[in-house]
Amino acid sequence: MLNGTGGSAGVTGSGVDPDELPDGLVVADEHGRIVCFNTAAARITAVPRAAALGLPLERALPLEDLKGRRWWTLTDPYGGLAIRYGQPERNLLLPGGREVLVSARYIREHPTGPVRRVVVSLRGTEARRRTERSHAELIATVAHELRSPLTSVKGFTATLLAKWERFTDAQKRLMLETVDADANRVTRLIAELLDISRIDSGRLELRRQPVDIGAAVDRHIQAHTASGQDPDRFLVRIQQPLPDLWADPDKIDQILGNLLENAVRHGEGTVTIEVAAAAAKNDEKGTGVTVTDEGPGIPEESMSRVFTRFWRGSKRGGTGLGLYIVKGIVEAHGGTITVGRGAGGGAEFRFILPVGAPAYLK
Repeated sequence: MLNGTGGSAGVTGSGVDPDELPDGLVVADEHGRIVCFNTAAARITAVPRAAALGLPLERALPLEDLKGRRWWTLTDPYGGLAIRYGQPERNLLLPGGREVLVSARYIREHPTGPVRRVVVSLRGTEARRRTERSHAELIATVAHELRSPLTSVKGFTATLLAKWERFTDAQKRLMLETVDADANRVTRLIAELLDISRIDSGRLELRRQPVDIGAAVDRHIQAHTASGQDPDRFLVRIQQPLPDLWADPDKIDQILGNLLENAVRHGEGTVTIEVAAAAAKNDEKGTGVTVTDEGPGIPEESMSRVFTRFWRGSKRGGTGLGLYIVKGIVEAHGGTITVGRGAGGGAEFRFILPVGAPAYLK
């Protein structure tokens, strides 16, 4: 319950102290005077609580919309339509032009009765700005990554259609192989964007099945050697026995593929893959996989950003989304992933997945 003189709450029963709330809370009584002004509200508005308590709402919070109109005059919570119950969140301006996110709730004793309290929530715009910047960066990255392959595809197909007879079979094959590679690049980017959307919205679906992670590692190494990598560059250590792992095999392939590609492309020397039993969260049985290279490693100051969107190492290439997706997949399985420096100085990625067995097998 609210303390009308001090602007705080007694923490009794199910009551919550307004000063514990992360957002600003302002409450005005039936006369429009401030009876609660919590610590977050004072911080956001730069108005001391003692100065705000007892003031009319429009004086304590002299808000304007982005067109310069006075917000409380425009909305008129006490004298406006009796069927209104509040105002949805929107950007408003405090004195000095500082933006703040404001929403309001009108408390009435019965649906069309007079307003007894106006409850106002205040939030800073920093989090929204970060989200908007992240979305803008994503759009810019996608546009950049799509432009190059699509320009190539368009150029080669237009050339082939216009001058098919002028090219030899070898030249035609080279152009079509380039178009195919660029189409695959676009397909991979779209798949990454879909994965990010599912991870961010919590809709990443897992189809758990028994997974032989040692065999999965071998498949990926064979793919790298088939594409020209020296087989001696890879060292695999599998410590038996391993617990039975139930996971999404396609997602496990995605994790291993990304980590091995990073080690091959950005690392140097021998790429070591170690698989062993490990303790997962809450001491649950799990499987740990470590991928280490002997390259220059990741600078200490960059390690905290490795799993964020658009992070790229010193070498350009890729969208910078792969490790963000890897982390999302590992965590969707209930696992953890870390990055550090290996014994040889290169990058070391380690993820641990809980066994994840169905209840009837436990």
